[in-house]
Amino acid sequence: MTIRLRTAITEVGPGVAELLEGGVLILFAEGAPPELAEMSILHAVVEGPTADAPPVGAELKIGPVSTIVTALGDAAWKKVADIGHVVINFDGEETAGRPGEICAAPVNAGELAAALKSGAEIVISD
Repeated sequence: MTIRLRTAITEVGPGVAELLEGGVLILFAEGAPPELAEMSILHAVVEGPTADAPPVGAELKIGPVSTIVTALGDAAWKKVADIGHVVINFDGEETAGRPGEICAAPVNAGELAAALKSGAEIVISD
């Protein structure tokens, strides 16, 4: 198994729950501007990201919630590496609608919301 990214949640913005209702989760590295942090999960990288992006079918685990990556936008992994930012859309699409987006299979929004706590890990591996 290759760990492509392992990061720890440091803060959950107050607007995250609203975005989760629409199946969207935004990650930003610590230090994001306040207006972006409000709608984001702030995180501190523990391991990675690897030079190579994860393949379709890689596991995306957020705390105990697990799903698979179904698509990656052309710029998504570069943004993860450069600024710790990515939009995860739990829509199961096979083609990302935006270049900075990772698509993943749908998950239970309530379970995901419960998993989003400071200290919880987000891991992408294959």
